[in-house]
Amino acid sequence: QVQLVESGGGLVQPGGSLRLSCAGSRSTFNILTMGWHRQAPGKQRELVAAITSGGSTNYADSVKGRFTISRDNAKNTVYLQMNSLKPEDTAVYYCKGHNDFFKLDYWGQGTQVTVSS
Repeated sequence: QVQLVESGGGLVQPGGSLRLSCAGSRSTFNILTMGWHRQAPGKQRELVAAITSGGSTNYADSVKGRFTISRDNAKNTVYLQMNSLKPEDTAVYYCKGHNDFFKLDYWGQGTQVTVSS
């Protein structure tokens, strides 16, 4: 079992920046594909960005060029740097770890990001 704990959410003005962090509880963190998902009120949860154990990344079209996902396996932590934030980025952001060998998913509890003036 891997526990994931997000932090770094909050209220920010349009055009501002936030960095989310997701800390994993076990050393097996480094074999997981890690992702950030978000869910806005009344909408389905969607993938924002993901990073494999080897460092390959992919992004939703809506955040390309504004968000950057990275990981520090020594710290069992994945980050989401969010720049040029827009009101439509407002959502609860969830960290997810995927173990492809065992086909298991682990989710964090979520952190609220609100972009508003």
